[in-house]
Amino acid sequence: MLGHRWLGDLVDVRGGRPVARKKRGKRLRVLADPFTVAAPSGARIRDRVHATGADAEVLTLAGRHLGHHQRVDLARRVEIGKVCVKDNQRTERKRSLTKHSSSRMAGAMTRASEDQYQLSLRCLYDEASSLRRAIRAITRRLAVACGTKKGKVRGYRDQAEPFDKRRRMQVLNARLARVEQRIAEGRPSIVVGGRRLAKTRHNLAKARLTEQQWRERWDAERLFLTADGESGAPFGNYTISVDPNDGSVTVVLPEPLRHLANQPRGRYRLSCTVQFSHRRDEWLDRVSANRAVRYDFVHDPERGRWYLDASWGADTAVLPTPQEIRRFGERTIGIDLNADHLAAYVLDPHGNPIGQPHSIPLDLVGPASQRDGRLRESISQLITLARRHNCAGIVVENLNFDNARATGRERMGRGRRGKTLRRTVAGIPTARFRERLRGMAFHAGLVVIAVDPAYTSIWGERYWKTPLQETNKKTTVTRHHGAAVAIGRRGLGHRIRRRPGVTVSDQRIASRRAAGQTVSVPRPRGTVSPPRTASAPVPGGKTRLDRGDQLALFLDPEDRSWGHRITYPVCRDSANTGQSR
Repeated sequence: MLGHRWLGDLVDVRGGRPVARKKRGKRLRVLADPFTVAAPSGARIRDRVHATGADAEVLTLAGRHLGHHQRVDLARRVEIGKVCVKDNQRTERKRSLTKHSSSRMAGAMTRASEDQYQLSLRCLYDEASSLRRAIRAITRRLAVACGTKKGKVRGYRDQAEPFDKRRRMQVLNARLARVEQRIAEGRPSIVVGGRRLAKTRHNLAKARLTEQQWRERWDAERLFLTADGESGAPFGNYTISVDPNDGSVTVVLPEPLRHLANQPRGRYRLSCTVQFSHRRDEWLDRVSANRAVRYDFVHDPERGRWYLDASWGADTAVLPTPQEIRRFGERTIGIDLNADHLAAYVLDPHGNPIGQPHSIPLDLVGPASQRDGRLRESISQLITLARRHNCAGIVVENLNFDNARATGRERMGRGRRGKTLRRTVAGIPTARFRERLRGMAFHAGLVVIAVDPAYTSIWGERYWKTPLQETNKKTTVTRHHGAAVAIGRRGLGHRIRRRPGVTVSDQRIASRRAAGQTVSVPRPRGTVSPPRTASAPVPGGKTRLDRGDQLALFLDPEDRSWGHRITYPVCRDSANTGQSR
């Protein structure tokens, strides 16, 4: 008999001896509910413009002229600072820009300046948050003595490391002070053309560029030849117009360049045409109905090519929720994103893995253009796999490594191994993968479900790796495949952990009952007639000695329809049945 608790212990009343209290496990954090990723808010397509020398010269002059005035407007917007929308003086700025271009071009420039300013402010807020996280991580570790551990915080290894960390914290505090000052003043630092390309000017030998090559890239990045769409205008855009009948492109030139026009009303018609092969039907529907379409001219100096981008806003699509997908009885595929591959597993509506595990290679090395192409190829293979198994959705983790990148030096080990791990985590394209998957899956008719990434790898390896390996003898099952199953089950609203005793490969001779998310359905009593048998009747009017014996061989139709319940013989009397316990 146990008495009261004294000083955190349980005391035995009879003997007076303290009884060890069972240690509490680690408390798990609250998990976020799975949700359906929103459909893309717009579309953007590109086609090459086979411009002649005269066309390229006109486009370059117009782009430089508009780019100069757009940079002037951006500098004026930065000087205004962080104010309300009604106080950003956009009307006055647009009126002054109209004198050097046109009303529609001036509207596009003021809109681009406002978007760039707001984006730069958000980047400042994110940088300040990242610096604060790094400072907090170092402060917590400095408060613990070297070589010891206090709670979950471990101190540094020796006295030399805290000295270096204090110096680093001073650098971080100075950076944070500068960022907070810029936020308070509302004056972010913006480099039109890119800060990285600007710094490359001082390292031409390392970048393997000549001064002329760098200048061409710099001028190309600072061109501004954009026209926002206008509903009701001819073909959705008056400034840059593309005729869907013959593919001809006409551009309204700025006022100082009207002498270069070859069409009435200051318009210049290119000698080439564009077709927009990708998603052409959607583009034709919009331009034929005179709906707004935005156009951007882009110049690639490395290849000496010009491109024309068309973009428009998409209608809001209502996508099914994870609960609706589960209710409809649709299959899904769980995805575990890793640094070098995608681990995938197909799941049925009940959360049970189907078939064999799949691994899709993800080789993200080389230039940025090649990395993006390889990422798209991996996503295409994933979509093909989902279609082959008739899946309605793709379940992924809602990953965000901002915190890990900010405090990686304090939490991801030290030395060469820690640096390798930090580079691996930083190299996982979580945001780009999510955006590419969202757009490509939506156009393929698939739904993307995002889930909380907590404990998926740990529980997937603990509860699913070994059972999956037992059912897939010829395929190597890794912990990432177990994580994919855990992710898929969480997306469907099922628990990740497996109940004790789960169906093995052969259900007929399995010694463990099927568990998972199903529930036991009681059989109706007194409504089922006894099955016929060819053997001699048993004395006492029974057709079989035990009800469980017949059910072990011939499952009820109700049991087969549920597919997860197996009833075993119940041996009540070993003498009558001839079976031993």
